Amino acid sequence: MKTPYFGKVLLPALFISIALLFNSCKKSSTTTTTPTTTLPTITTDALIINLTSTTAQSGGSITDAGTSVVTTAGVCYSATNKTPTTADTKVAADLNNLSALPAQVSCALTGLTAATTYYARAYASNSSGTAYGAAVQFTTASALSGLVTTVSTLAGSGTAGYNNGLGTAAQFNNPGGVAVDAAGNIYVADSFNNRIRFVNPGGTVSAFAGTGTLGYTEGAAADAEFYGPQGLVADGAGNIYVADFGNNVIRKITAGGVVSTFAGSGTAGFVNATGTASQFNNPAGLAIDASGNIYVADRGNNAIRKITSAGVVTTLAGVKTAGYVNATGTAAAFDTPNGVAVDAAGNVYVADQGNSAIRKITSAGVVTTIAGGPTQTTLLNFPSALALDSQGNIYIADEGGRIIECTTANVLYILAGTLNVTGFTNGDGATALFSNPQGIAVDASGNIYVADQDNNCIRKLTVVRKP
Repeated sequence: MKTPYFGKVLLPALFISIALLFNSCKKSSTTTTTPTTTLPTITTDALIINLTSTTAQSGGSITDAGTSVVTTAGVCYSATNKTPTTADTKVAADLNNLSALPAQVSCALTGLTAATTYYARAYASNSSGTAYGAAVQFTTASALSGLVTTVSTLAGSGTAGYNNGLGTAAQFNNPGGVAVDAAGNIYVADSFNNRIRFVNPGGTVSAFAGTGTLGYTEGAAADAEFYGPQGLVADGAGNIYVADFGNNVIRKITAGGVVSTFAGSGTAGFVNATGTASQFNNPAGLAIDASGNIYVADRGNNAIRKITSAGVVTTLAGVKTAGYVNATGTAAAFDTPNGVAVDAAGNVYVADQGNSAIRKITSAGVVTTIAGGPTQTTLLNFPSALALDSQGNIYIADEGGRIIECTTANVLYILAGTLNVTGFTNGDGATALFSNPQGIAVDASGNIYVADQDNNCIRKLTVVRKP
């Protein structure tokens, strides 16, 4: 029998096709793709620290290592290249601090030239390459070798109690806020004594308002009652406003010594209204502008409130839910704001304690961050209060144990204290130690006053800029 022609020709072809298909599938199953590699994620600190004529400190924050470990990180800088790279001058940071992310990178820049503009940015490298943060610009001073800050005790023995007297013969109990009037007198919110105290420039302490009994009573200053008062502020007419923290109200003490409620119902809440129809939740810091408007760090509501001189309360920025959002008005978010200050242009500055940041709010309610942030807790560590001097420089009481200045030129100076080291030591700079500093105020001569809460005293700082 003859083999059909179809079988002779097509069957071998069919076998060949099947073989080719098998081999094709086999090849595709072993094909590999090159894995995607990514660089680290790093941001440059917006502020330069401890800037002099020849030295500075800069750094950044690494939030992601990329696809491999960070092998080197630091700061590169140049006086000619506005976007410096590691081919320019660079300083490597200590990688021991990078065991967990986010991590702070900090480098000392030395050998700088006086009165010269520099550009710096943080960098971080892994096996995939080098990533850079944004460049920041700074100019070295023409003649500044450093700052010398001397810390002394103005009043308070260091032991909790209640006693009026001169200097260290006086006693406080967890002082919270401080304010200075035009004559240089200091007012202290003596929180655990439930009183407002008066300290003259020479350090003599006397009673100002409050019986010492926890409560909520209006009337003559000597008969009034407070509940854990915190922030306070003085106006030009001699009135004192107090954030009565435990009573959830803002109290007013007239120059004639009469205490009343300026705003707040006494019940914790979040209501914008006039006078006692409004509500606050643990108000902490206070500030006042040239028009008599009062700004409140409404700590429990995570918001910044505004009270007009007529007692009308509105929300300047923030929403009840804690967060970290730069936006406008109630679209912005804060986390337990504790202190406020206001400049001559009406900008409000906030010690955003839970976010370890200093935030700025324009008169239109636009919120930005000018220092720190949740990933930069070594730059700022739970700031508790702010004060401004006549030039607009910001002074910060940092719960981490430091007193810090943030200048209008975006330079941060560590004036006194050491991060996360507590103690009760007078002296210069880092030699001085604090324990949970809270309120801060600056007088017309530039003297700084701090409510050193856990040391139960009021400290005084004088700053000398050395040529």
